Amino acid sequence: MSTDFSQVGSGNVRSNGTKQWQFENRDREERPTLYTHSASVAHGRLSRSSIPEAFGWLSIGLGLTALLAPRVVGNLTGLSRHTNLLRMVGVRELVSGVGLLTQEKKAPWLWSRVIGDAMDLTVLGSEALSGRRTSGRAMGATAVIAAITAADIAAAIRESALRKQESTRADAYVEKTIVVNKTPAECFAFWRDFSNLPRFMSLVESVTPLDDQRLHWVMKGPYGALFEWDTEISVDRPGERLAWHSVQGSPIDSASVVRFDPAPGERGTLVRVHMHFQPPAGRFGLGLAKMLGHDPGFEVQEDLRRFKQLIETGELATTRGQPSGRRSLLAKFTREGRRSQEGAQA
Repeated sequence: MSTDFSQVGSGNVRSNGTKQWQFENRDREERPTLYTHSASVAHGRLSRSSIPEAFGWLSIGLGLTALLAPRVVGNLTGLSRHTNLLRMVGVRELVSGVGLLTQEKKAPWLWSRVIGDAMDLTVLGSEALSGRRTSGRAMGATAVIAAITAADIAAAIRESALRKQESTRADAYVEKTIVVNKTPAECFAFWRDFSNLPRFMSLVESVTPLDDQRLHWVMKGPYGALFEWDTEISVDRPGERLAWHSVQGSPIDSASVVRFDPAPGERGTLVRVHMHFQPPAGRFGLGLAKMLGHDPGFEVQEDLRRFKQLIETGELATTRGQPSGRRSLLAKFTREGRRSQEGAQA
């Protein structure tokens, strides 16, 4: 009997520097999640977030000043004849400031500041070249606004680049469960012998122990590509739970937890697999893998089905040699379609 309670999700994740794996959801060991934790990384991320925030508060300050004291601002900048315009500038700055302080996406609001700066420079430049007695103050204000404009442009470019970089990263969560007619201790022992994993995990080429805690993985990818990385065992509770995660510097970021819970009514074991990983090439890699038949949720579901067969019967059922109908064009290009076709031809 097979029961499938599944969840597959994907989203963006920020990953830089040293990595720390923690466990969240219910007892905090059920869903593996990737976080950055080194002090340097934390400081870097804080610095990145504080730059737009600083410009946000600058906009608030300038906006309130221009809105509440336009004559004072006009006397300082040489725009004493444009109090109504200065009030409008104040409203604009307040809107930009609120956007920078409250919205998650900062780049559009930083670019709005750049546009506003260009408008201010146009007005100030016109006043500075007017030849009036206030042109000197307007020229000084133009120099100040030009410096602020340069800083705004730099911040906007940096924030846009960071947002683009983060959007190319994708992570996937997979949660699958199956009922196995074996005891939790038996299921754990079979899984804990990592040399057994390639026997039922279709994409795993090999798992080689490096020591008591570290493992070297080789996984098959699309069109015969191979991916290799190292993991470290983080939870090892016989008969209960097994967890591992990729080590720092691995080309693939991943974390997995396998739980072995007694099934209701003494019907065996509920084997629950929770995975979190970031595929190579981000969203593009994840989409391409799905197109080629490497959907993460489907793969884990099939791996569990094969695990159940293997541990209960000692062998895996196969369809090789059985006749099959004509394959569609899409099936010819997907892994499952090619596998089925090859089996029919064997």
